[in-house]
Amino acid sequence: MNDSNKNRSIILAITEGGLTQTQAAQRFDVSTRWIRTLLTRYRTGGLDAVDPQSKRPRTNPNAIDEATISTILTLRDSLIAQGLDAGPESIWDRMPASSRPSTATIWRILRRNNTITDQPQKRPRSSWHRFQAAAPNETWQSDFTHWPLADGTDTETISWLDDHSRKLLHATAHTPVTGRIVIDTFTQTMDAYGPPASTLTDNGMVYTARFSRGNDGTRDQPNAFEQLLSDLAITQKNGGPNKPTTQGKIERYHQTLKRWLRADGNVESIEALNEQLVRFAHIYNTQRPHRAIGRRTPDTVYSATPKAQPVIEVDSRVWRIRYDRVDAYGKISLRFAGRLRHLGIGRAYARKRVLLLVHDRETMVIDRGAGAIIAQHTIDIEKNYQPSKGTMT
Repeated sequence: MNDSNKNRSIILAITEGGLTQTQAAQRFDVSTRWIRTLLTRYRTGGLDAVDPQSKRPRTNPNAIDEATISTILTLRDSLIAQGLDAGPESIWDRMPASSRPSTATIWRILRRNNTITDQPQKRPRSSWHRFQAAAPNETWQSDFTHWPLADGTDTETISWLDDHSRKLLHATAHTPVTGRIVIDTFTQTMDAYGPPASTLTDNGMVYTARFSRGNDGTRDQPNAFEQLLSDLAITQKNGGPNKPTTQGKIERYHQTLKRWLRADGNVESIEALNEQLVRFAHIYNTQRPHRAIGRRTPDTVYSATPKAQPVIEVDSRVWRIRYDRVDAYGKISLRFAGRLRHLGIGRAYARKRVLLLVHDRETMVIDRGAGAIIAQHTIDIEKNYQPSKGTMT
């Protein structure tokens, strides 16, 4: 017999069955004091009053006030309207540090107000195995995704994402993405951030020709992008066929990108779409803390540690590689021993793209097109300008 039925039976046994308080206490194995308490409740509120009462305190000094609850719900609505992540941690990031509750409390408030949709099909985060590069520029992920203009015209947006920091290094829209565009966007990104030690992409023909056959029917004939990576000693990695989770970071980024574009609205031209992508990159890199990198922004994490670089072995020595452009005065710049050094190449090579190999104080500058060394230097740490000491063919 549960407590509710037992209390009612005690009252009925006394009021209708004629038992005394002492007899009822003996029969139901309770104290006479409890019998008196039940009778007092019965006389005040009837049978319903003798049911077990909640032991919950009438007030809680630690309860979240209505103003804070309203702020949480307003922030969620605002983030959703902007196409941004609106989970408990995103809301927590945007609340004043002095008054914000824990993320668990925010989740309970959202759940209590029916703003969370259950997704039982999702795997629990405890089952995830996260893989990420140890340093910025150790690996860049790339892929492209479709997005329509206002008139329904299909476009393709190609992105380059740093695997370590999740920093969006490049995002532009095209109709469509071609092999030439892959190379151009990759070199533009290298101009801004230096070369990566490796790349990770899917098996699209614009990235790799490893599953195709050449004119003579043989495999393993590299396309232009693969040849560029080989020339720069950049390791190329490709996901397994039909295994998009290998490129999980950029696939998840596409979800964030499309949610934001959907909230911002479809535009009329590809130029306007590229302006949207510039604004999105700023928000994504500098205003959106990321769960996987300790609630820091990608821009902060990318700048926090030294960057990885591709390396090559020449004459039994390991050389770091840079893909650079000679300036209008025939020089390129290199930071060495905490100072910026200017390496003389020659005005004849102004604006030309070159490979710079660095080993300790020794450098070699290679004209990639001609395959020739066009300048060499031994850095004098007492001087900023470093003249070339000769060339080699």
